Amino acid sequence: VSDSYFPVGPGLGMEENFLSLDDILMSQEKLPGRAESALPRLAVLLGQGAGSAESVPEGSKLEIPLWLAKGLHDSKRRIISVELPKIYKEAWRTVFSADANVVDLHKMGPYYYGFGSQLLNFENPENPEIAQTDSVCFLQTFIARFRRIMDSSQNAYNEDTSALVARLDELERALFQVGQKGLNDFQCWEKGQASQITASSLVQNYGKRKLTEVDG
Repeated sequence: VSDSYFPVGPGLGMEENFLSLDDILMSQEKLPGRAESALPRLAVLLGQGAGSAESVPEGSKLEIPLWLAKGLHDSKRRIISVELPKIYKEAWRTVFSADANVVDLHKMGPYYYGFGSQLLNFENPENPEIAQTDSVCFLQTFIARFRRIMDSSQNAYNEDTSALVARLDELERALFQVGQKGLNDFQCWEKGQASQITASSLVQNYGKRKLTEVDG
C-alpha cells in the first residue's frame, strides 16, 4: 500500500498546491494584520471573542492564517491590511546577507521560503524590495545555506542528525534527507548490497514535470 502513495510536492511561487501536505500546513501560518472594516462572525476564528456571532471591530490588530488572509484581501475593498512578519523585514534581510547560516530558520518560520513567496500576494511597501532582492531574501539565503546542508548530509553517515536539521526550514530538511538517502544508497552499492544506483525520486519527478510541460 505504501508503494502506491507518492508525496505531492509544494507549489512554486505565489500559489499553493493544496494536494501537498506541506502547503496545507504552511497555509496555517499566521500573518500580523489589521481589520480595516468590521468583520462579522469572525471573532472566534481570529481569537477575538467567545461567541460565534461576534464581529471583529474595525481597527483591531489581528493574527490571520495565510489562507484566510488571502481570502479576505481585496485591493479595491479595504477589508484587512497585512504586515510583513519580522523575519522578512529589512533588518533581518541585512542579517541574512551578512551570514545566512547563523539563523535558526525553523524557529523563525518552518516554511521560510514558501511562506515568503506568498507574501507577494499582499500589498506592502517592502514588496518591491523583496521581489527585486529576491536573491537577498530567498535565493542568496538558499544558496548560502545549501552548501552547508549538503556537506552535512554527506558527512553524517549512520550518525544522529537531529541537531544538524533542527535549524533548517522544511524545504531544507527535505534536501538534507535527499542527500542522506543518496549517501546511504551509494554506501550500500559500494558494499555490494545494491545491484545498481537509481536516480533520486526528486530528479525523476522533475523529469516527469518537464515532459508534462513539453506535451502541454
